[in-house]
Amino acid sequence: MRDPRVDALANILVNYSTGVKPGETCVIQSEVAAEPLVQAVYEEVLKAGGLPIVQLALSEGAPAFYKYANDEQLTWIPPTAQWIAENIDTRIAIMADTNTRALSNVDPEKQTKVSTARKPLMDASMKRSAAGDYRWSLTLFPTNAYASEAGLSLSEYEDFFYNACLAGDPDPLTAWQRQSDMVKKLAAWMEGKKEVHIKAPGTDITLGVEGRTWIPCVGTHNMPDGEFFTGPVEDSVNGVVEFSFPATYGGREVSGVRFEFKDGKIVDASAQQGEDFLLKMLDTDDGSRRLGELGIGTNYGITTGTKEILLDEKIGGTVHMAIGMSYPESGGTNDSAIHWDMVCDLRQGGSITVDGTELQRDGKFLV
Repeated sequence: MRDPRVDALANILVNYSTGVKPGETCVIQSEVAAEPLVQAVYEEVLKAGGLPIVQLALSEGAPAFYKYANDEQLTWIPPTAQWIAENIDTRIAIMADTNTRALSNVDPEKQTKVSTARKPLMDASMKRSAAGDYRWSLTLFPTNAYASEAGLSLSEYEDFFYNACLAGDPDPLTAWQRQSDMVKKLAAWMEGKKEVHIKAPGTDITLGVEGRTWIPCVGTHNMPDGEFFTGPVEDSVNGVVEFSFPATYGGREVSGVRFEFKDGKIVDASAQQGEDFLLKMLDTDDGSRRLGELGIGTNYGITTGTKEILLDEKIGGTVHMAIGMSYPESGGTNDSAIHWDMVCDLRQGGSITVDGTELQRDGKFLV
């Protein structure tokens, strides 16, 4: 028998997050380990009258690709991927890693080639999403790999994850609507503001946000959710930031990351672990040394780092910053082949001040 929380999550993803309508195409992308959730989502799409397209990747497909692919294969764009980016109505992506370190020894130059080649797909998807022509949602399926990274048993991780997704709510379809008041009010309060000043141990940074739009995140794109974000003015970021949790990109982990910004650009970068990989990613293109996103976490049901950014960036009392591509709907214009989020914890001596007014201290909102 399938875990009822899997069915509840599928209901949320199809009927709330993406709102699949009759006749709309919906691609469901995942790995074979997530088959129970993929099956549940597939059924919900059919019940909603949608047209499902299932794409299941091999568990060891990515390591094999980077091991054997030549330059032509690394930069080849499958016609199906291009069609999805340019035509699909909805997409539900489900992460289901069985080995979170499978790409640890991959040549970062190969990863850069792949991300650069696939940038037009990201551009098309983000522009269509900003225009309202395409709806998407990203979640994960609990596996032993995620549980191990979080320091939990699989059963403990399942309880933690499904609770964070509100999948245990008596009426899961309306749960996120009922939980969204605070984040919407905070995003509205930020509208029209000019400067954000963030301080924490090792962090003292200012970001210009004048003219930018703040987006409340209430379960329509990420599941679980709980943040509000914008795209900082590209040449406005100054100061230093130290990120509190390990950050993973392309299957590679870095930790102890520190950036120094001057007029929007990272002029000095270091990491206690994975520094070589970090520096290679920062040199991907002209936009990879600038910020594409500033987000403020509001999900106080997620309390500890799990080494999975989908969860960690939502922690109430944290901020996250993404180097690289901006989301067009925020007003951000930074252009890059990458988008890499990193989290700074403000719960022990941190603060956020906006145009001289303290928004948050020690992880608690004051307005």
